[in-house]
Amino acid sequence: QVQLVESGGDLVQAGGSLRLSCAVSGSRLTIYSMGWYRQGPGKQRELVAGITRDSTYYDDSAKGRFTISRDSAWNTVYLRMNSLRPEDTAVYLCGGDIVTGSGGGNRYWGHGTQVTVSS
Repeated sequence: QVQLVESGGDLVQAGGSLRLSCAVSGSRLTIYSMGWYRQGPGKQRELVAGITRDSTYYDDSAKGRFTISRDSAWNTVYLRMNSLRPEDTAVYLCGGDIVTGSGGGNRYWGHGTQVTVSS
């Protein structure tokens, strides 16, 4: 019932920019937080940026370069990435802490979008 769909991943040269989007759909959802994560081959998944109703969080690797934002209805969550580096190459996933209309809460995930940064 809850669906998260990422888009915006692409191949970009070092120093370039991308904006990722996560579209959220479902009925009677209460969203407490959303985040952008990334995972490269042979690496653990890491939280890049998170957002709640009134706060944001950034991993040290993202501070000063990435910006997370959302629309007021939580329909879409964005990640603006500037000054991209080859080490940013990964599959980027959005995840949400969401309670549905039935009362069940969970962590929901999208399937990811590939970001590749060439040198």
